[in-house]
Amino acid sequence: MTRAPAQVCEPVTTSGTIAVMNLHAQIDGSAVRLSRTATGEAQGAPMAVTQGAALIDLLNLRGHLLGCVADYERAADLAERLVHVAPENSTSLLARARSRATLHRFADAAADLAAAARSGADPAAVDAERAVILQALGCHADALALIRTAAARQSDFTTLGALAVLQADRGELTEAERLFDEAPRHYQGTSPFPLAQLEFRRGVMWHREGDLEAARRCYEAARSRVPRYAPALGHLAELEMLSGSAHVAVELLRPLTRTSDDPEYAAHLAAALHSVGRVHEAKQWRERAATRYDELSLRHPEAYVDHAADFWLGVGADTGRGLELALQNLAFRQTHRAHALFERAVLAQHRTAQKLSHSR
Repeated sequence: MTRAPAQVCEPVTTSGTIAVMNLHAQIDGSAVRLSRTATGEAQGAPMAVTQGAALIDLLNLRGHLLGCVADYERAADLAERLVHVAPENSTSLLARARSRATLHRFADAAADLAAAARSGADPAAVDAERAVILQALGCHADALALIRTAAARQSDFTTLGALAVLQADRGELTEAERLFDEAPRHYQGTSPFPLAQLEFRRGVMWHREGDLEAARRCYEAARSRVPRYAPALGHLAELEMLSGSAHVAVELLRPLTRTSDDPEYAAHLAAALHSVGRVHEAKQWRERAATRYDELSLRHPEAYVDHAADFWLGVGADTGRGLELALQNLAFRQTHRAHALFERAVLAQHRTAQKLSHSR
C-alpha cells in the first residue's frame, strides 16, 4: 500500500517552535484579560463570555499539541463557569460543548449543542460540532452528510480537512488521500498547528492500515511543522518499537514524560525501557503510568478507560483489569474500535487463564 506523492507547493507558516511560545503567551495574556473583565464588569457580560470561549479553545489546543491533560481540565472548569454565568448564551454553550467533546462526554456535548441552537447559534457552527461527535461515536454516514453540506457551502481548508479525516475513518483511503492533498492548497493561515494536525491524522490512517513507512513520513511532516507535537512524537516512538529500535523510542519519549501529564507516554517509555533491558527503570515508569491511568479513569472515564484498558493489556500486565475497562468503554461507545478492544481483552484474559491452569 503506497501513499500518494506529497504536494509540491506547501503553505509557508510560522516556525513551530515560535508558534508554541506564542501560544503560551496567548493563553497567559487571555487569562489576565479575562480576570480583569470579570472583576471590572457585570458577571456574564458579553466580553467576558467571548474572552472565556477563546481561552477555552486555546487551552484545548495546547492540551492536544503538548499532551497536557491539565489544560483540558482547566478548559472544562472554565466552560462550566461560563455557562453558569451565561446559561442561555450560545457562545458559552458552544464552548462547553467543544470542551465536553474533548473529554469524550458526547451526550453532554450534544445537549449543549441543542441548547446553543435554541439560543440562536450559527447553524453551520452547530453542525460542525455535531459532525465531530457523530464521527467519534462511529455514526459516519450522519457525520458525512453534515460535512458534505458544509463543503457544498464553502470548500475551505477546515471542511476539506474534516472530510479527509472522516473518509480515513471510513476506510475510503483513495478519497481520503485526495482530500489530504487538496486541503492544504486552501490553507490561508500562518499557524503551523492545523497543518501539523492534518498530517498527523493522515499518519494515523496509514498506521492503522499497516503502511508504517507512509505513517512515518506523515508523522515526520507533522513534527517538522511543530517539533514539540506530542502525539506525532509518541506515534513515531511506537513505530520505532515496531521496527526494533527501542533505544530510539526511549530518546523520543523521555522528553515527553517531562512536559506531558498524559500517562500514555510514561507507559510507552516503560515498554521501551524494558525492551532495552533497563527493567528497574521500566518498572518505575510503569507504576507512574498505572497511578495516573487510575486517576484519569475515575475523573474522566469516557476519555481514558480505553487508553487505560490498552495499558493494562500491554505493559501494565493485568488482563483482568484490562477486560474490566474494555467492557466499561464498550458501554460508552459502540464503535468498531471499542468492540475490537473488548475482543482483544477477552482473548488476553482467556490466554492468562490458560497459563494459570497449566501452571497448577
